[in-house]
Amino acid sequence: MAGKTINVGLIGYGFMGKAHSNGYLSAPRYFNLKAEPVLKVVCGLEADVAAAFAEQWGWESSTSDWREVVGRDDIDLVDISTPNNVHKEIAVAAAQAGKHIMCEKPLAMNAAEGEAMVKAAAAAKIVNMVNHNYRRVPAVALAKQMIDAGELGDIYHFRGVYLQDWIVDPEFPLVWRLRKELTGSGVHGDLNAHIIDLALWLVGGITEVTGMMKTFITERPLPSEEGSLAAKSGGAKGGKKMGKVTVDDATAFLARFKGGAIGTFESSRFATGRRNGQRFEINGSKGSIVFELERLNELQFYNHSDATGRQGFRLIQVTEPSHPYIANYWPAGHIIGWEHTFINAVADVINGIVAQKDVHPTFAEGLATQRVLDAVEQSAASGRWVSV
Repeated sequence: MAGKTINVGLIGYGFMGKAHSNGYLSAPRYFNLKAEPVLKVVCGLEADVAAAFAEQWGWESSTSDWREVVGRDDIDLVDISTPNNVHKEIAVAAAQAGKHIMCEKPLAMNAAEGEAMVKAAAAAKIVNMVNHNYRRVPAVALAKQMIDAGELGDIYHFRGVYLQDWIVDPEFPLVWRLRKELTGSGVHGDLNAHIIDLALWLVGGITEVTGMMKTFITERPLPSEEGSLAAKSGGAKGGKKMGKVTVDDATAFLARFKGGAIGTFESSRFATGRRNGQRFEINGSKGSIVFELERLNELQFYNHSDATGRQGFRLIQVTEPSHPYIANYWPAGHIIGWEHTFINAVADVINGIVAQKDVHPTFAEGLATQRVLDAVEQSAASGRWVSV
């Protein structure tokens, strides 16, 4: 690494803060980085919690004021891992301060905020990336290579679902992800954002959508404390007072792609029994691929040119050194996990900053996803097809 360093300021110490911290600590151990990330400061609303987080994860200092992080001369990269309602404000300030930015998804609360972030990043000429981490699953990256090589031929269908069940219990409290003023939208912006990004990356642009949104439980206990995404396993706890749920619990929509393909998308937090059930299938004239997140190291591939009587989906174990990212880890057959997507993301961001090259998805690509999200909400409200 020739002594080069990238000083990081992390804003947000929750679920994503842990994943990102692990990425910064682990990436230099696996990848040939062009600079070493230095964990300078972590920021969170509660000073004592931020201090404890810093001690646990090895951050040099902590603060409860994100403006302090953005304003520090010794910070090179600002990592935004906060609720969605402050993404824009922090990102614009960081860009104006000349900091490179990694921002959690979705990019913003809406497309108008996303446009401001794109403009600020472009004006500052800083490296900017939205952390849609599932692009960095080796099996998904392999699917991208296969599609780009023409192995699926002309694409006809994209089918994507992202299903969870962590708020099925009506006593689960009104955490920030269930409040529109903090998150923008519910499961739509949280989970559909991931499969929309994958669809745009793998298949291409979306021109038109029609959708519906549903909130099953409209009131929940106000939280007595915030916790994990599991009400019955030591996670968030609710009090006696009730509050209104102001976001969607489930969203489904149809889409038309620029290249002629059609798509179906579904996300829900009420898919009982599905803890983190992301799945997509892409059908083309020459073959099909299937990916399931809970079987992260596998990709299913159907080759239509196989001989009659020998056709069928084959299972590719994506653990070979020739597969994307895998050479940095273990010998063939030794699987990696969800946390490695963040390690891969950190490696790409650090090397991108040193090389002054775009790291995908950029803010502009995140804005494309945001425009689809917004169009689906407009369609659900109007009951009509909406152009993206």
